[in-house]
Amino acid sequence: MTKRIASILFAALMLGGLLAGCGSKDASETPAASASTPQSSPAPTAEPTPTPDPEAVWAQAGKDTMAWLQSQPGFEGLDLTVQEGFPYFLAVNRDANTVTVYTADENGQYTKPYMAMVCSGGTDTPTGYWNTPVNYDWRLLSGPCYGQYATRIDGPYLFHSVPYYTQHKDDLEYDEFNKLGTTASLGCIRLAVVDVRWIYENCPIGTPVAIYDDAANPGPMGKPNTLTIDPADETLRGWDPTDPDPANPWSDEYLDGTAIRSAAAQSDWDAFKASEAFTQNLTPTDLQGWSHDSAIVGTRG
Repeated sequence: MTKRIASILFAALMLGGLLAGCGSKDASETPAASASTPQSSPAPTAEPTPTPDPEAVWAQAGKDTMAWLQSQPGFEGLDLTVQEGFPYFLAVNRDANTVTVYTADENGQYTKPYMAMVCSGGTDTPTGYWNTPVNYDWRLLSGPCYGQYATRIDGPYLFHSVPYYTQHKDDLEYDEFNKLGTTASLGCIRLAVVDVRWIYENCPIGTPVAIYDDAANPGPMGKPNTLTIDPADETLRGWDPTDPDPANPWSDEYLDGTAIRSAAAQSDWDAFKASEAFTQNLTPTDLQGWSHDSAIVGTRG
């Protein structure tokens, strides 16, 4: 009897265990509910800021500058109508020591900037407007000293190179060259050889010229940089770095000078440099073989 009761209890316990196994799974077996992570929407791609077209900026600035100039005292009668046979107008900002070359715009007016050159004027440089009357390959200047590729503006005032002690391309007043971009001349407009030769060869006699003051605005293309000559370098100091004469000991990398050129001017310049004309019609290569020492003789121009 005792054995029977024990068997019944054992069977009951086993049945209970089976029923418990048919219930819910162990919590460790229950898959965790997936947490949904909110996704932020991608930030919109910023539109790139368009780069201004320098040609368009220069064109508008040229119109504005020339309209302003015509409104200044003494320039009310300035006519900007393009003259046949004269493709360029030379505008010298005496305060900023910058020459801006203008050419014809779409309305036949000299307002389109073509190139800009750094220069040196003087306190005696006159303001006004004229037409060039004559030019010279070499010109005796006050001092006495000499200038290459001179073009007269009016009276005693000319565009010319930085002065030379003598009429030799290797006897440059190098201290005066290092003053380009500042007020330094006796009244003429000094430029590097590359720039003054460009005027000499591309601006026929009769080209219109204006000289004015505007310290706040050098011109629509800005003011170009300058080059510097080491006074202690006796091999190079007597030469203008931009002189295209094949005898010039400076590297050819300086032949472009520092002018700011429009696309049209750069294209014209590149074509000219690639032509035989680049080294033709130069002033004679009459060299002295040495240069004056400015520490001893000072400057004359």
